[in-house]
Amino acid sequence: MTSAPPTSASIVFNNKDLSNWTQRDGAPATWLVADGIMTVASGDIMTKELFTDFRLHLEFMTPDLPEATGQAKGNSGVFLQGRYEVQVLDSYGIEVPGKGDCGAIYDQFAPLVNACKPPLEWQTYDVFFRAPRCNEDNQVVDPVRLTILQNGIVIHNNIQLPGVTGGATNQNVWESGPLLLQDHGDLLKYRNIWIEPLLLEGSDKY
Repeated sequence: MTSAPPTSASIVFNNKDLSNWTQRDGAPATWLVADGIMTVASGDIMTKELFTDFRLHLEFMTPDLPEATGQAKGNSGVFLQGRYEVQVLDSYGIEVPGKGDCGAIYDQFAPLVNACKPPLEWQTYDVFFRAPRCNEDNQVVDPVRLTILQNGIVIHNNIQLPGVTGGATNQNVWESGPLLLQDHGDLLKYRNIWIEPLLLEGSDKY
């Protein structure tokens, strides 16, 4: 499952420490790192580096919480540019996933299919993100375009997002932004996170 990054990629998690990350307020990131894996601890963390158009690869593992239900079942989130949340959750076995299940663009789009593996198994997201294009007045003229594969299965295919999701770091959609990983109180694990910048097309705004 582990995917080797291309030479042009930015290794945002070096499997050793969180030197490339901060808390939301800019303080040093305090998640736990051991054996090449980061574990959710105290507060959201985000990359120091900012991104515009990119391909993201990351791997995650949800905990086994058999007594939990709904949004309490191994919850976290991957915020693209710090503004657009891809839900991380133990949604294994759900027949028709909704806008709050794993792989959803939170509260906007349900995944096309439920591609989840059981808890305690490593899973992958491969995200192709095209930032919104804005005019000189910072008004969106072409929205975010997004394709996501979960565990190699297409769960969103070139969808257009109407705007930011809840919990965004800001509303400045005309700016580049960080990758943010959410602390929702559960012990999610992440590893092998890299981002490959993609060629800007369609605008010289950025």
